[in-house]
Amino acid sequence: MGIDVFGRNTYGGGQWKASVALDVLKKDEVSAAIFAPGWVYETKQPPNFETAQNRWWSLVENSWGVLQRYPKSLPFHSNFDQGRGYHYSVDGNQISEAPWCNISCQSFQPFLEFHGDGSVSPIDVSVNLKEASFSRGGNITFKGTLKGNADFTTRLFEAELPLGNLPIYFTYSVKSKGSSLVGLSLEFSSEKNEKNTVLLASHGDALHTMSQFISRFSKVIMPHQVTKLESSPGWVILESSILMEGYTLKGIRALCYRPLSMTSGSDDQSTEFYAVLGHITIETEKHSSFLPPSSSWLVEGQDIKWTSKSQGSKTVSLEISWKWRDGNSPYFSYIVYVQKITKMEGTGPDRVASEGARKYLGVAQVRSFYVSDHVVPPSVVSLKFVIQVCGVDGACQKLDESPSFTLEC
Repeated sequence: MGIDVFGRNTYGGGQWKASVALDVLKKDEVSAAIFAPGWVYETKQPPNFETAQNRWWSLVENSWGVLQRYPKSLPFHSNFDQGRGYHYSVDGNQISEAPWCNISCQSFQPFLEFHGDGSVSPIDVSVNLKEASFSRGGNITFKGTLKGNADFTTRLFEAELPLGNLPIYFTYSVKSKGSSLVGLSLEFSSEKNEKNTVLLASHGDALHTMSQFISRFSKVIMPHQVTKLESSPGWVILESSILMEGYTLKGIRALCYRPLSMTSGSDDQSTEFYAVLGHITIETEKHSSFLPPSSSWLVEGQDIKWTSKSQGSKTVSLEISWKWRDGNSPYFSYIVYVQKITKMEGTGPDRVASEGARKYLGVAQVRSFYVSDHVVPPSVVSLKFVIQVCGVDGACQKLDESPSFTLEC
C-alpha cells in the first residue's frame, strides 16, 4: 500500500504523520511503499534539511524498524560520503575546494540516532559535509561537551557479520581537538545468545585506558599501530585487530571520551569535545587491497578535439579510457587528474620540461572519463592525465605509481 508524504488522499495525513499509516500497515503485515519523501526538502522543513531529514526518517525507523544491516561481509569500507560535498579529499589531503555531486560516490551510510524533539544530548553527532574529510567529501562530526570523566556512545552501524577462526582488522581515521578521543564499541552475540562488548580504544596510556573501561567491556583492545600523517596534519590512523570465533558482529558504536588523566578531580567541570571520524575499514587481512602497477594498464585518448581560442590558447575535449592488459580487472574506482607540462627550460643537455601540479578533474566508477573544453595555455607542450586506482577498501594508489596518458599539444 502506498503512502504519499505530501498527504494527498493518505491515511493519517502524511508529512510528519506518515508513520501513522506505517504503524497500521506494520500491525497487519501489509507491505508499504513511500512516495515523495522529497517533501522534507521541497517544503524547506526547519531548522535545516539535514536535521529535518534525520528526524523524518527516524519516525519511519521507529515504526518499521531497521531492515537493512551492514556490514554483512568483508571487506567493508565507509567514508560516510553522501555522493555530494563542498570539497574532495584523498587520504586526508584536500585536493579540491569545488562543490560537487556524484551519487555513484555514495558510501555506506551510518545509522545515526535521532533523539527526538526536546531531548538534550551532550554530543551532537552528524554527517558533516563542510568539515575536513579524510576521504571524498563526508565525515561524522562529534561536537559538544563532556562533564568530568563522563563519556558518550552513539550508534554507527547495525551489523550482521559472522566471524570465523581468523582475526579481523579494523582501521579508522580521526581528527580531534585537545584531549578528545574516539574509540569503537563492538557488540557481539554468539549462537548461544551470549553477549560481549569489546572496546577498540583510541591511542593513549594503556594502563589508564584499561582502568577507565575494563569494568564496562568484555575486552579493551589498544591499537597495535597509530599513524600520524605528516602530509595531512591532524589526522590519526588507528589500526586494531580482534578474534571472536563463533560470534556475530551485531553493532558498531562510537565512544567519545577523554583520557582518565585529564578527567581526575573534575567531576563537575564540562570540557569541550570535538572530533571527526573520517572512515572505517574492516578486512580479513591487514592492508589486503590489491592495486596493480601502472604497467598493468593500457590508457588511451579518443575523439580528441582541439579548438583555438584568443591569445594563442586553446581548449581540448576527449575521452580517456583504460583497460587491464590481462583481461577483466577486479572492481576499482578511479580518480582522474591532469598535469600540465610547460615548455623546456634551460639550455643544451640540461634542458628539462617544467611539470605543473596535478589538478583534480573528477572520479569514475567505470574505465572511461570525458574531458570537455579543458583550457590549454600557449606555454603548455603536453597534458598528462593520471588515473589513480582505488580499491573497495578505500586504499588509493600513489600518484607516482598510477597509470597515465600523455597528450601532446
